[in-house]
Amino acid sequence: MGYRNSDGTAGTKNILGIATSVQCVAGVLEFAVNKIKQELLPQFPNVDDVVALTHTYGCGVAINAPDAAVPIRTVQNLSSHPNFGGEVMIVGLGCEKLVPQRLNEGKDEENIVSLQDQTGFMNMIESIMKMARERLERLNRRKREVCPVSDLVIGVQCGGSDAFSGLTPNPAVGYAADLLVRAGATVLFSEVTEVRDAVHLLAPRVENEEVGKALIREMQWYDEYLSRGQADRSANPSPGNKRGGLSNVVEKALGSIVKSGTAPITDVLAPGEKARKKGLVFAATPASDFVCGTLQLASGMHLQVFTTGRGTPYSLSIAPVIKVSTRNALQEKWPDLIDINAGKIATGEASIEEVGWEIFREILAVASGDRKTWAEKWGIHNDLSLFNPAPVT
Repeated sequence: MGYRNSDGTAGTKNILGIATSVQCVAGVLEFAVNKIKQELLPQFPNVDDVVALTHTYGCGVAINAPDAAVPIRTVQNLSSHPNFGGEVMIVGLGCEKLVPQRLNEGKDEENIVSLQDQTGFMNMIESIMKMARERLERLNRRKREVCPVSDLVIGVQCGGSDAFSGLTPNPAVGYAADLLVRAGATVLFSEVTEVRDAVHLLAPRVENEEVGKALIREMQWYDEYLSRGQADRSANPSPGNKRGGLSNVVEKALGSIVKSGTAPITDVLAPGEKARKKGLVFAATPASDFVCGTLQLASGMHLQVFTTGRGTPYSLSIAPVIKVSTRNALQEKWPDLIDINAGKIATGEASIEEVGWEIFREILAVASGDRKTWAEKWGIHNDLSLFNPAPVT
């Protein structure tokens, strides 16, 4: 049960998203969003939320550097996320390098509030609220309708991994990924450093030579990126990963790629690119939870399935995150943060296939608005975190 968009996509939430072109406006927008939620949002019961897309980019950056394409397209694609119903709204300052018009998809500047054009603080707030009200009125007319599973873009990720990640939740997520692909959906798996040392197992699964070359291209780009920073992949496992029983990055990679299931890889996306094909897609991102989540959102992700062994309260404001635990002990310790327990696979209480179906059904229930994840119930989420490999001036 989704919200049909005019461009043919569908949303799983009905959100007013307010994009920003520069970090300078974040404080003003936060004030405005709080006021919108208190005074306007209760008048529009069919709108789920108002979300400010704030970030640390926009000025003091090498805007024309080749790698600047990554954060710029990420912000552009975030502002047109399918959960925003095509209602683009942008708040800028007026002197930033990332001019708001670059986020506006060629539309008139009536979608932009430039703070330097306003007289005084309260005039800024009133201008933002006036524009927000117009969009809330249109969004409030949207209704859920039956949509095919093929409209969904689902991201998979792992964080706070342990020795059980590759044994219990990740294989079950992989089984659910196969079910989604079979139904025509798009599944994004990511985290370059967590697949790089097992890429020989992914290469034979590419759909054609073009996809294979794209996979090689993204691995090479990231190798060079790490080399410039005098870092290497072996630094990936965190202290918590090691305490959980993961001894090295190769072991971690073997467990991580199981989340992708068994389907052919139909496409490879550079960081922040929008998904353009159905099926299993490798969306290149760093392994950092929040950076990966931000980039998958830019690719159009409606919902993320996140496996964890050590535990994490990580979540996203634009799209729900379903948490899947590796062990019974974590589910028992965090019963009000973990949504699905895959630990029962290890104890023989359930099979990989049974938990895979449980994840699949949970995805449809959450995407349809029939169920909320624990993080949604508590209203917790992480800030957007752009990947910016370009120089800062």
